[in-house]
Amino acid sequence: MKDRPNSTPNINSDNIEQLDNGKLEVDEQSLSLIKPAPIESATVNNKNQKNERIAIAFNSTPKVNFSQSQLIFIALFLMVVGLWFGLPWLGITSAISALLFSLGVVFSSVKSWVAKFLTTQERRGILAFIGFLAAIAGLCNYLGVYRNAGNWLTQFKYDEFGSWAEWIGAIGQIAIAMLAVYVAWAQYVISKDLTIQQNRITQQQTIDAYFQGISDLTLNDEGLLEDWPQERAIAQGRTASILSSVDESGKAKIIRFLSQSRLLTPLKRDSRLGRPILDGSGGYSEDRPYGTRVVDLGVMLAGAFLVGQDLRWADLSDANMVRANLSHCDLIKANLARTVLYEANLAGADIKGTQLFYGVVDTASPRSITVPPDYETGKHTGMVIEKANLSGVKRLSEEQRYYICAWCGEKSRSTVPGGCEGVPNKLGR
Repeated sequence: MKDRPNSTPNINSDNIEQLDNGKLEVDEQSLSLIKPAPIESATVNNKNQKNERIAIAFNSTPKVNFSQSQLIFIALFLMVVGLWFGLPWLGITSAISALLFSLGVVFSSVKSWVAKFLTTQERRGILAFIGFLAAIAGLCNYLGVYRNAGNWLTQFKYDEFGSWAEWIGAIGQIAIAMLAVYVAWAQYVISKDLTIQQNRITQQQTIDAYFQGISDLTLNDEGLLEDWPQERAIAQGRTASILSSVDESGKAKIIRFLSQSRLLTPLKRDSRLGRPILDGSGGYSEDRPYGTRVVDLGVMLAGAFLVGQDLRWADLSDANMVRANLSHCDLIKANLARTVLYEANLAGADIKGTQLFYGVVDTASPRSITVPPDYETGKHTGMVIEKANLSGVKRLSEEQRYYICAWCGEKSRSTVPGGCEGVPNKLGR
């Protein structure tokens, strides 16, 4: 076996001294192997810690900080002391100090208020107004306006001041009268707006009641359409009454409701009881030649004002709309077959996909009072468009343009977008 190295320090007897009290003392140099030498980093750390303790001790020295409010209070207190004891130098110095401290606080408050409540444009406007007034004042000074005014005041006859007072009083009375007229006009405008708003709310409530009444009148307990002749007559009477009492937006709402609920569509009926027949797909069968409508508009919309209204998919077939104003209306996919639009205004209306007739355009013709319509050939199934205003009509197809040019008459042909060149005038007048 190998001998292990002896890690025990070599301590000679010469290095051990015996004390008087019987204890032994070992020389520190002989223990150099046990006690390591100090490292330089430890010395640096000790110095840093010592410096930190000195800095903390220095920073911990109490400081006295005063707010601006306290400084203003101290300055005012010293000013009062100076006034009380008759020390002008103290009073003046304290007053100036209080003024400077107060100006700092006031300036900061005004600056924050202006930044909060005034926009950049408003601040520029106020500054420009102040500059304008200052410039006018300076120009008046250099032009001698103040001097002339002073001379006039020195020569002014104060005994005539009574007549001046009467003139000023008259002007004041006129101004008060004008102010009263302005207040009355403002009240009238506000009252008018409130009246219009109240009328709009009342009209909507009336229309809602009409919708509910028609639904209760024409539907049975099972939700099926059941309209006896007297019920149809009452429904037409209610419709005619409400259409004459609402504005254009109310009329459009009623037309859309009746169209979407198929109350304006001619329905196929039971030949015995007259009840509508289901088509087997969840709806009612349509019968254009012989069907009966729940509500027949007839002449209810003659001369109606419907400018700019939404009448998409509305069924207005067979309605008499003589001289109706449909300018700028949305008539997309609407049914205008056999509709009388004599002298109507359709300027700017959108008639994309609008049904103007049935059958073929070459054989289609406007409705007739005496001849029944033929829905296969299109004879007497088209709308009456004579003397109508068609300027600016939007999205007019070639088929629609041909029919309109052929049957609108010479007066209306000049208003058709795209012209009627090459299309014969079948109306003959």
